[in-house]
Amino acid sequence: MLMKLNFSNPSRSFDTTKNRVEFWAYDNVIEISFFVETAALKKLCPEMIDVEAGILKAFDASRKQIQEVAEKVHARGRGGVWAHILAVQHF
Repeated sequence: MLMKLNFSNPSRSFDTTKNRVEFWAYDNVIEISFFVETAALKKLCPEMIDVEAGILKAFDASRKQIQEVAEKVHARGRGGVWAHILAVQHF
């Protein structure tokens, strides 16, 4: 049985150079980085404003769904993968 990821760190940040939001989870004691592309956030929140505050607001509004997708993506990529990009096709 696989352990569920622990999303105990509510922090997230916007990476302006790569146009994505980064957040973290823990798989046991290993920190996993996730990156949500802004196009995926736009799919989740079509009314999103394409500025940092609007992008982070869209992330916060969709956090539960994003974490569910992160669980699935990480479960498929276990075995040494400690960073995942969540793109439009994941949602």
